[in-house]
Amino acid sequence: MEALPLRPELRGRSPYGAPQPPAEHRLNTNENPHPLPPALLADLQVALAEAATGLNRYPDRDATALRADLAAYLTRTSGERVAPAQVWAANGSNEVLQQVLQTFGGAGRTALGFTPSYSMHPILSAGTGTAWVDGHRRADFTIDPAAAAAQVREVRPDVVFVTSPNNPTGTAVELDTIAALYEVTDGVLVVDEAYTEFARTGTVSALSLLPGRPRLIVSRTMSKAFGMAGLRLGYLAADPTVVDALQLVRLPYHLSSLTQAAARAALAHTEQLLATVALVKAERDRIVAALPAMGLTSVPSDANFVLFGHFTDSAAAWQALLDRGVLVRDVGLPGWLRVTAGTTEETDAFLTALGEVAPAHRSSLGGSPA
Repeated sequence: MEALPLRPELRGRSPYGAPQPPAEHRLNTNENPHPLPPALLADLQVALAEAATGLNRYPDRDATALRADLAAYLTRTSGERVAPAQVWAANGSNEVLQQVLQTFGGAGRTALGFTPSYSMHPILSAGTGTAWVDGHRRADFTIDPAAAAAQVREVRPDVVFVTSPNNPTGTAVELDTIAALYEVTDGVLVVDEAYTEFARTGTVSALSLLPGRPRLIVSRTMSKAFGMAGLRLGYLAADPTVVDALQLVRLPYHLSSLTQAAARAALAHTEQLLATVALVKAERDRIVAALPAMGLTSVPSDANFVLFGHFTDSAAAWQALLDRGVLVRDVGLPGWLRVTAGTTEETDAFLTALGEVAPAHRSSLGGSPA
């Protein structure tokens, strides 16, 4: 069969994804395990029914009302004043980031991210014809500010990604590090804060750095803390000039009327939705506390997941957990696996299975058994 004329940089690549075998406890995709509150479900029915009456018309292409609601949410929860003109929304944070790369990346331009980090960043870069460079991390997965700044000066990327809290490792990045990276780049700096609502007490959002930094972009999502993964609503905050620039590449009417209506209904129930965050954080911390007694350790987490190890063979440990009905994520880091903090019952099942698996699969680099 004749080969397709695929772009050279896409040849040999695999699409984003992870194995999804059947499992009783699915703890591999960092979803919020708690169902939406009944009051929101009722309001969603009303909001979607009202929006449906106008489906013969195109949606508000600028999502004006939704952006105002998102700006109000960011202002209320961060303490930083965010105006609607500073906010942009799209179909999941992945489309938001894709639009950033379409606008500021592209052929002949470069993006840099500090790996291991969110695996979609290089995939989105390839999809937009943007060259990708791996930034360096310390052995403990943190970013060395001086080394990172030196690498940015050397590479001179057009787009720099900093994921905070980082995925898959979980730790938030210090604001001083983000500010230092901004100062040494002439490109845009994207701080991906998909998991920021789960951060430990005292962690400050990069939203506080926006004033006076017109090339700084902070991206968020409603998929995690809001428990709206199926909605596909991501957004960012930045200088209004960035938002204006993104509208040069966004598709016409990219956010449906139904998506906008559902997101606005959810934002009206912010307090009830974010009440689950404390429950998830408690399960995350319970996982972290239980690991040393099994001879294992973890990376400090500000997210709704835990990167844990060390294993002599992480793929074998992953399979052993799956054999016991618990699906976690093998993120490709030798010796490490990632587990989503779920419900109390899911955590119980995970810890029970891990207790059975750890003796045969932990390495001498893990914690000390109690």
